[in-house]
Amino acid sequence: MNSPMQNQSWLLGICGRTANAALALAIMLVLAVFATGSAQAQTFTTLYSFEGAAGAQPYAGLVQGTDGRFYGTTQGGGAQRKGTAFKITSSGGLTRLLSFDGTDGEIPQSGLLQATDGNLYGTAESGGTNSNGTVFKITSSGNLTTLYNFCSQSGCTDGGTPTARLVQATDGNFYGTTFGGGTDNGCLPGYGCGTVFEITSSGTLTTLHSFDSTDGANPFAGLVQATDGNLYGTTEGGGANSNGGTVFKITPSGKLATLYSFCSQSGCTDGISPIAGLVQATDGNLYGTTEGGGASGGGTVFKITPSGKLTTVYNFCSQSGCTDGDTPTAGLVQATDGNFYGTTFAGGASNGGTVFKITPSGKLTTLYNFCSQSGCPDGGAPFAGLLQATDGTLYGTTLYGGAKDRGTFFSLSVGLGPFVETLPTSGEMGTNVIILGTSLTRGNSVTFNGTAATFTVVSRSEITTTVPTGATTGPVQVVTPDGTLTSNVNFRVTP
Repeated sequence: MNSPMQNQSWLLGICGRTANAALALAIMLVLAVFATGSAQAQTFTTLYSFEGAAGAQPYAGLVQGTDGRFYGTTQGGGAQRKGTAFKITSSGGLTRLLSFDGTDGEIPQSGLLQATDGNLYGTAESGGTNSNGTVFKITSSGNLTTLYNFCSQSGCTDGGTPTARLVQATDGNFYGTTFGGGTDNGCLPGYGCGTVFEITSSGTLTTLHSFDSTDGANPFAGLVQATDGNLYGTTEGGGANSNGGTVFKITPSGKLATLYSFCSQSGCTDGISPIAGLVQATDGNLYGTTEGGGASGGGTVFKITPSGKLTTVYNFCSQSGCTDGDTPTAGLVQATDGNFYGTTFAGGASNGGTVFKITPSGKLTTLYNFCSQSGCPDGGAPFAGLLQATDGTLYGTTLYGGAKDRGTFFSLSVGLGPFVETLPTSGEMGTNVIILGTSLTRGNSVTFNGTAATFTVVSRSEITTTVPTGATTGPVQVVTPDGTLTSNVNFRVTP
């Protein structure tokens, strides 16, 4: 079972023009300072150009580890040219953790997740014992353990071709999706319609749901666990309207409800093909993107309530020449200023894709246009979304461009200050919690919504603590001599 994403001509068609021999001579580090309509300037920096041996074409987003570094995957490059896992510093110092060799998986198209046990978990969309993908665990030093080989069951009823990042739920288990496989074979030729699965840290997999096209088909993105305890996600196809894709809710026990079927409006003005995941915002609603459809055909940003009421927040290609961006393939991140930040795969002033900011009410500002320089040394075609690190800066990757046209790692400073992040983001009293941040060495106080907690400073980027008795839901704060750092989301204290 080969992933259809490997054969999508539109992917190469949009970006093929970036393959220019001059890229080999381009300057690898490019600093571009530019102004927008906002009061603050944005600083964009190309920090690293992928070159093949260390990896090529980073398809997925990044995760910040407890050591302060960023971890990710590339779908190509490495010793066997089957993809890599890497870690990289905020200044662009990259270390290849491992090269996939096919037996342990290949072509990882999803990002990594750092779990509460400190290990990194991820999926490879192909390879493994049955050539249909794997779930794996990697230590921070690069030792890999294959936890599961998909298509281990007859007819791939357990799923195949996982393309999405895993999520660790409040029960400690991991949840994810597969693009193909499952019990229904009525979708793509030779494929099932995909699955939702649960897997333990030791590798025991349970298929929770097999899509049948009417309730959605071929989920490309991962899941998010909302504050109500349910998991929410999208499917690229299926649904009630012309295979337009869906938004769904599923309980941890496997009960699925289709919340919305795209192309419900004439001309698919509500969007089509949501291939990115969702984010739950501070207002309780879920936000996401569709890669196509909308009033101008360039894709959309949408808001959907947990009960399924959808509102189109923005239509891409609303500006002449799609200078506001086209084809958003990645999800959004809500930064500490309350706004959402994201990327478009194409469009922009140079048709190399964009980085944008959008308010919850739908006011969009283009922050950066890729391929702004001859030969695209600044990168082009960002397929993945952004990460706001605890230093306040946004980081991301591009699929193409850079010195050797194999993708880049970049940062974008928009003037946001540092904060702390908790792992996990919810738990009962007594739960062990890791606090991620910057310059935590001299931390002298940790509180959960005002209730003091005992803690241990592990390093400049990590504090360990437990949820104190009497704590209530609210922000976690760390006091240092330089000021007070507040968590980017409220920590939810569960019964």
